[in-house]
Formats: sequence, C-alpha cells, structure tokens
Amino acid sequence: MDITVWVKPGSRKGPLVEEGEDRFVVFLRERAVDGQANDALIGVLATHFGVPKSAVSILHGYASRAKRLRIDR
Repeated sequence: MDITVWVKPGSRKGPLVEEGEDRFVVFLRERAVDGQANDALIGVLATHFGVPKSAVSILHGYASRAKRLRIDR
C-alpha cells in the first residue's frame, strides 16, 4: 500500500498520526537533522499499521516534508 504523508518534525504533539481524506499528517518530536525525523517516521508508521520497521520504506521526498511511502503488509 502506498500512502502520502505530511511530516511535522520538531513538534510537541508527537509522536502522533492523524488520518485525513487523502493523506496522513505525522507529528514527530525529532528534528530533521541527519535523517532522525525519517527514522522516527518509519518507526511511528510501523507501529500505527502494526508492521515491522522493515516493511515501511520512503519512495519519494526523503528531504521534504511531503513524502510518499510504501507499507508492505
């Protein structure tokens, strides 16, 4: 399954996943430094969908807040 995600790094609300009509909004406490936010994003989404971290991969937008991810179930 491919999903679109809008990431908000450095948020006090995090970690939190909000589902919208066409995308997910993910609030993370980690900052976007040295890939920390991307690593945290993978962990949060793996927990949210009940899959291992290895089943979540970033397809597009590694350096952007708007990302396209694949979740293998």
